[in-house]
Amino acid sequence: MKRLIITTFFSIFLLLTYGQAVDQTYIKNNYTKIEEYITMRDGVRLFTSIYIPKDQSQKYPIMLNRTPYTVAPYGTEDVKPYLGNFPEMTKAGYIFVYQDVRGRWMSEGTYENIRPTRSKENGQKIDESTDTYDTIDWLVKNVKNNNGKVGMYGISYPGFYATAALIGSHPALKAVSPQAPVTDWFIGDDFHHGGALFLMDAFRFMYSFDAPRPKPITNADAPKGFQLDSKDYYRFFLANPTLAGLKAKYLDHTVKFWDDLAKHSVRDTFWTSRTVTEHLGTVKPAVLVVGGLFDAEDTYGAFETYKQIEKRSPKNNSVLVAGPWYHGGWVRAEGDSFGDIRFGEKTSLYYQKEIELPFFEYHLKSKGNFKPAEATVYLTGANTWKKFQQWPPVDRKEKTFFLTSDGKLTTDANVSSEDHLVYGSDPNKPVPFQEGIITDRTREYMLADQRFVANRPDVVLFESDVLTEDLTVVGPVHANLIVSMTGTDADFVVKLIDVYPDSSNATSPRDEKTVMSNYQMLVRGEVLRGKFRDSYSEPKAFVPNQKTPVNVQLPDVAHTFKKGHKLMIQIQHSWFPLVDRNPNQFIDIYKAEEKDFIKNEHRLYFSKESPSRISFGIIN
Repeated sequence: MKRLIITTFFSIFLLLTYGQAVDQTYIKNNYTKIEEYITMRDGVRLFTSIYIPKDQSQKYPIMLNRTPYTVAPYGTEDVKPYLGNFPEMTKAGYIFVYQDVRGRWMSEGTYENIRPTRSKENGQKIDESTDTYDTIDWLVKNVKNNNGKVGMYGISYPGFYATAALIGSHPALKAVSPQAPVTDWFIGDDFHHGGALFLMDAFRFMYSFDAPRPKPITNADAPKGFQLDSKDYYRFFLANPTLAGLKAKYLDHTVKFWDDLAKHSVRDTFWTSRTVTEHLGTVKPAVLVVGGLFDAEDTYGAFETYKQIEKRSPKNNSVLVAGPWYHGGWVRAEGDSFGDIRFGEKTSLYYQKEIELPFFEYHLKSKGNFKPAEATVYLTGANTWKKFQQWPPVDRKEKTFFLTSDGKLTTDANVSSEDHLVYGSDPNKPVPFQEGIITDRTREYMLADQRFVANRPDVVLFESDVLTEDLTVVGPVHANLIVSMTGTDADFVVKLIDVYPDSSNATSPRDEKTVMSNYQMLVRGEVLRGKFRDSYSEPKAFVPNQKTPVNVQLPDVAHTFKKGHKLMIQIQHSWFPLVDRNPNQFIDIYKAEEKDFIKNEHRLYFSKESPSRISFGIIN
């Protein structure tokens, strides 16, 4: 009965995602499933599910996926609803291999979150790279009818394991696709952005994910996730205002990683040893890096992984694809819309058929003539794919808009009527990150209408004139702010927004009756914890009432602000409960008490000598 429940769950997932699930009868009729424990160099055995084509008239490449999220269903009689990254791969002709990583589910050993890469400094004997190497070595030597070539892919955490496979890679590993890969959990992925804790995600994920596992388990024994009776996370986290209190009350059963967060509240060697991109020299396999422009978890990771491979292994055959997707949306939806925004074509299906499958077919089977652009990126707003010879594009031109005291964005640095603007922020009345009662952290918040906070006194906004021609922004966005404050620390949340015209007749795909005139589409938002403005490893207090530059870098964008639209910048100092609250004091937030959270008065400066501005690259 337990196996039936698991199998049914996966079938329902496919039905909701693709409109129809793959007929599992096909998999049972055409594949033999075996389960093996593969021994690593230190004697630890990793549980591995292997699906081998029954047609033995030819040799097949191996497609490997390593995951901390279970290789279920367990048992040789139960099979997955599709094999590979999407249903079309099931019939493409591969040996599909799934492995529970060390210390998770049915594998032996001790699990470690984003396990550090081996180095002379840490003296470790094993890491995820060696586990991958040992797995591939066993597979090519023991699985019948393989052609000696291996491909690897993974989304999110499995994307981290795919990246790790590039380090000291096995000679048989020919093609790897890290997709939305976990890259740096302090600067920009998942649980920290700009050094600020992504509270809601970290608390709910680690509540069950980091629960102790005294022995190998299957899905039937999985720990239960956090259940919130009130269904209002905004109120829940306000009622539990300190990180220490949250741990004591709710995380007694799963404290290891939460304790690690508290012990390593700056970017020390704990974090740098886990930054896998710092070890990507001499990458040999072909690499396809994939990311979503509206990925709530790992937008940073995809772009950073590609950039670091280009920097550290310039001779490597690596390419980038970025589309208008949420986390994993390139294989979990058709990609013709997201939230209220339409894209006019099935972007995910294009990617699957024209890029990912041809990538593996070419490098693992020598089929086709796969010659992609260096970067294939979807321009939202214009709603079109564009191919680039480099990312960010080498021909982009720098464009700067200056903020003014009367709420304007202008290319003229000398039009502000006042030297500065004064406003306040109160951590006990934080700015919500999405509209309405927050029963969940939606993925749609990444591009949702921002009008719900536009009238708050603790959110300041700056708007351009109506654009007289299209403006296409590509690459990172830099907000260079000149500020002062009465406190000694603050968070800085900067949003880049596309304001639709009054006359817009665009409608939401979620509700045809919703006309999007004056819609404020979030193109990109990011946070920086102010004390890390100069260094993530050496935080620095603000001197009260002293002018200070704060530079916030937003992850890469690819968006066309259409003629008739406007640009808007919103600046605020909380984004709750997505981000934990800053006490507005230079203290260790993990040790902060409720009384430590105080109001802050901010000044944002606009003079010619102290211009606050936003800069980005544009293309024609």
